[in-house]
Amino acid sequence: MDEILLKKMEQKIQDVISNKDEIKQLLQLFSNIDNSKSFVLGIVVGRIYNGFYYQSKRILNREPTKQEFEEFLEFVKNKKSALEDLW
Repeated sequence: MDEILLKKMEQKIQDVISNKDEIKQLLQLFSNIDNSKSFVLGIVVGRIYNGFYYQSKRILNREPTKQEFEEFLEFVKNKKSALEDLW
């Protein structure tokens, strides 16, 4: 992954972690559907993926390649334990 893009993704992870109250509010709002950890992790990963896709288009002026997406998946996988502590 591009170095600038990687830094932006690290920033996005920190943003999500520092705004865990927002995640808790989303969980409460949708608790009638599902209040499991996997549901919340899906919301969190969705926010991070959105950042990845947006920053790829903004920084690289194109959609991410398959290789960049696979690197993003590995990045998220490596951050999973930090993300699970949000709730």
